[in-house]
Amino acid sequence: MALLWTVISFAFSLLLTPFLMLLLAIIFLASVGKSLGVRRLYIKLLLALFEYGRQNIENVRKRNGTRDRNKNLNIEEESPTITEKDSTMTSPKMQNGNVSNSVIARSKDLILVPEPEMQNHKSHVDESSLKNDHEPSMMDDKEDSLNQKNSFEMVRSGFALGSLDYIRAGVEAIIEDEVTSRFEAEELKNWNLLTRTNRQYEFISWKLTFIWMFGFVMRYCFLLPLRIFLCFVGVLYLLVVTFFIGFLPNGRLKCWVNNQFSLIAFRIMFCCTSGVITIHNPEYKPKNGGVCVSNHTSAILDVCVLSMQTTFSLIGQRHGGFLGILQRALARASPHIWFERSEVKDRESVAKRLKQHVSDPTNPPILIFPEGTCINNTSVMQFKKGSFEVGSIIYPVAIKYDPRFGDAFWNSSRYSMIQYLYMMMSSWAIVCDVWYLPPMQRKEGESAIDFANRVKSVIARQGGLVDLQWDGQLKRIKPKKEWREKQQEEFSKRLKVE
Repeated sequence: MALLWTVISFAFSLLLTPFLMLLLAIIFLASVGKSLGVRRLYIKLLLALFEYGRQNIENVRKRNGTRDRNKNLNIEEESPTITEKDSTMTSPKMQNGNVSNSVIARSKDLILVPEPEMQNHKSHVDESSLKNDHEPSMMDDKEDSLNQKNSFEMVRSGFALGSLDYIRAGVEAIIEDEVTSRFEAEELKNWNLLTRTNRQYEFISWKLTFIWMFGFVMRYCFLLPLRIFLCFVGVLYLLVVTFFIGFLPNGRLKCWVNNQFSLIAFRIMFCCTSGVITIHNPEYKPKNGGVCVSNHTSAILDVCVLSMQTTFSLIGQRHGGFLGILQRALARASPHIWFERSEVKDRESVAKRLKQHVSDPTNPPILIFPEGTCINNTSVMQFKKGSFEVGSIIYPVAIKYDPRFGDAFWNSSRYSMIQYLYMMMSSWAIVCDVWYLPPMQRKEGESAIDFANRVKSVIARQGGLVDLQWDGQLKRIKPKKEWREKQQEEFSKRLKVE
């Protein structure tokens, strides 16, 4: 028994030693801000696997499509001939519970719209009537009846177009409007071997099944334990370091120490996602006394991505739980601004504290997400004007995540922070591009709202995001009364014109 226990202990130590060595190597490289290129090689391998999976899926679809066509041909050869009259009485064909394309094409005939063919036919009839005035009156009667029929159809068509305009707008808003779709995970064109993004491909062929199962074991049995340990080390390091930094007197020494150790903490924490960041235009990095604004996708990833390069003071809503622990730890080491979103008095004090912070050139730049909520990284929504009224230099930053490797969007109304971290650490990786843009200042006579929109458009254009004017708080609240009244006025104006 003692011999068996010794063998098991020796085997366990052999397995554990490489694991610990890997952890120490990752932590050391992260602390000095260096990389051996292993993660980028890992990303290239994943891209090759995704491309192979896409080709495999297309081949299977083509084979299935060929089989379906052959079956349909066989059925048509065996079935008796159906006359045109009988075909109109048959029920529509269904494909996977949906009406087939042929039925949809026929149903479009029910919509009364001006058709080029009918207009051409009408003009042809008119020309023939001019040429054939000497023909019998019977032909004229036929032409008159045809013209009356055409004019009647055109009247019906115009009525249908006028009434269906509003119905179509309402249906489009119900199906997919440009606001609520920004609060859901971004859809992928190709499958990334994760069942959370698409559940219909892992068993489409035995090759994809094998790759998916191997990836599942790799992510949950090797990467997930490693990432959880790295996250634990990073958070523990941050808590301990900020605790001791809090005892230092305010001044240059405290700022320098916080700058050195906070960079290490965020680099270790970001390693728990196997993250790869590509920095563009580093010469435009924010400087002390300025305001850095960025689009917002994740409450923790955005901060980690930007804080790996520059130490920031943060401004944001006060949270509880895991995020609350991090907020209190950060506040001990450097000046941060936390507020309650629902309290108006807090907003006034936040504006004063923000102006005081940027007025001191020794303070680190303050990082603000003017959207006020997380968007799914496909668009940029309305920027709050408060950040642009302080009269400081604005440093715009655009962040674009690659959703193929993992969805960085945090849907706070659906997932808690712990659930979100679990999804991040069980994904393939977090890959993103960061663009530091030239600093911007408010022009003379320019309002804070116009300045905010100008900065927002620059960020959206650089990051390849859709520039929207809607308020991101529609994620939590209903549209304001004045917005509804404005839409009602526009609707009434259109009715009067028509």
